[in-house]
Amino acid sequence: MDKKIEQKFIDTVRVLSVDQVQKANSGHPGMPLGAAPTAVTLWANHIRQDAKHSKWINRDRFVLSAGHASALLYSLLHLFGYDVTQDDLKQFRQFGSKTAGHPEYGHAEGIEATTGPLGAGLSTAVGMAMAQAHLAAKYNREGYPVFDNFTYVLGGDGCMMEGITSEASSLAGSLALGRLIVLYDSNNITIEGNTDLAFRENVRARYEAYGFETFLVEDGNDIDAINAAIEKAKSNLDKPSFIEIKTRIGAFSALEGSEKTHGSPLGEDNVRLLKETIGYPSMDPFYVAPEVYDYAKTLQDKGAQAYNTWAELFASYEKAYPELAKQWAEDNRELTVEEFINDEALWDFGDKAQATRNVSGDIINRLSKKYSNLFGGSADLAKSNMTAMGEEASFQPENYAGRNLHFGVREHAMAAMGNGIVLYGGLKSYVATFFVFADFLKPMARLSSIMHVPLTYVLTHDSIGVGEDGPTHEPIEQLAMLRAQPNFITFRPADARETMAGWTAAMTSKDAPVGLVLSRQNLPQLEGTGPDALKGAYVLKDANKVDVILIATGSEVSLALDSAQALEEEGVGVRVVSMPSFELFEKQSCEYKESVLPRAVRSRVAIEAASSFGWERYIGFDGKAVTIDTFGASGKGDVLFKEFGFTVENVVKTVKEIL
Repeated sequence: MDKKIEQKFIDTVRVLSVDQVQKANSGHPGMPLGAAPTAVTLWANHIRQDAKHSKWINRDRFVLSAGHASALLYSLLHLFGYDVTQDDLKQFRQFGSKTAGHPEYGHAEGIEATTGPLGAGLSTAVGMAMAQAHLAAKYNREGYPVFDNFTYVLGGDGCMMEGITSEASSLAGSLALGRLIVLYDSNNITIEGNTDLAFRENVRARYEAYGFETFLVEDGNDIDAINAAIEKAKSNLDKPSFIEIKTRIGAFSALEGSEKTHGSPLGEDNVRLLKETIGYPSMDPFYVAPEVYDYAKTLQDKGAQAYNTWAELFASYEKAYPELAKQWAEDNRELTVEEFINDEALWDFGDKAQATRNVSGDIINRLSKKYSNLFGGSADLAKSNMTAMGEEASFQPENYAGRNLHFGVREHAMAAMGNGIVLYGGLKSYVATFFVFADFLKPMARLSSIMHVPLTYVLTHDSIGVGEDGPTHEPIEQLAMLRAQPNFITFRPADARETMAGWTAAMTSKDAPVGLVLSRQNLPQLEGTGPDALKGAYVLKDANKVDVILIATGSEVSLALDSAQALEEEGVGVRVVSMPSFELFEKQSCEYKESVLPRAVRSRVAIEAASSFGWERYIGFDGKAVTIDTFGASGKGDVLFKEFGFTVENVVKTVKEIL
């Protein structure tokens, strides 16, 4: 390869990056200047991708974990033929542009994941590597490596400090994910100054302890050394690789090595000085030399050839293994609500009272037999969350075909890895923990929503019904927290059939994560429940003349029904509404919502063993809530429900207060 043109390409990426930041008067020029040789060497010599087939399943994945260096990624996407034009670069960080302040999945082709919260990208990439390993074990056959892509991550010092990175990297090493390669832009600078202020550990030694093969490149401008390290990393498929590359933040600028280059434009004078220092052929903003575009075209052609070679391989694979090819097509089919509703066997649970976590476990096992791409697990709580697929093996280095994932006690990274699994493609995934620990995974659940990733969250032990474990393990504010999150479907079922409705919503969701909030304690099977729960709320019991509406979720629906019976014995007409999902209810027509909660009936009581926050929307100024606005306590679950007012007597009393 011509070193001169490669250096011109690197300098072009540097200049396009700082020009974006300068024009926007906002952004992070420091890392793109220092990491450009690493990124260009990787993209030009190693990453297998084709801009014309940006969703090619076997493309190499590149995740910019240091999302603040987004200008670097956009420059690469532009030069490698993705639909990111110079005009898009000039709209960096502007409202409605493809080139957002941090990379946003779906805004532009070639962005593999939304990143920004440091460490999120690396952890998401681990999930992608898990998905690749699983699909390779499931589908690859001798002579047909249809799934053999690498997943590359570029992160910085901040990523390495974050706890989520340690969680995900520890699991990646334990799982021996040999097609995961982490590139560490080690410039020893953060916003506050030198990393010695708060970060003095040997990161390579840490990664060696995790089970990675580690490399050190002393000079981040030495493209031969960077290239050689990546080659060596690719050659070892027995363990993931970690390459530390020593760089200078703001390289070749007047502020090289200073934290001042991290998150502020260089300034016009310093941009001009940078271009003079590296011998750039033009002072004009966004200038790209013709020979650089020509070189970029050769790289694009190389990517197209890689895709064509794979496409020919897959066409041959379809003939050699038609059943496997048919299964792959089935794995990628969009599932419909109707196919779940029409499968009567899925809705048959008998009349026995069951905890909804147990019902969910039953459903997972039913679904695992129908859908071979179901792939999920728990943060070391499978026996409590009831998430194990009983007839399936564990996903382990000796058997990547296993479908039961063991995330260990790593809730935060688990959610990010779940995102990565779904983003990879071809798999339906779920992750699980106790509901109270939704606090641990919330930042990554938020990214699920931002990215429109339909990951399923199985969240068990949903209330004070947990009992003896006490307030540290009893969710109170978590329902309100998830309901407040845009594009997240929270579903708290009242019985087995409503739980099946929740799983139907989860399996058929195309653009939103779903949180199934499930009980530890047994709940009775109620009359009239079923697919109507997919509307978010529905009338479970009615009266000829409705004096009051009781709205309940989950375990409190049976209490609402018992309370309605007591009230009717006193001549009060009661409608009981089961409302497993605020979000699904809000998607219904105005006419339907009015039919369930008519505005004329202002006497309403919400019943839920959680915070009252958010119920104002449905009970209004005239209603009341039987809820919990303190933390729980340690004791028998049935005792706690009584002590916190979840009794027929208290509900009746509350209703009488508003009539």
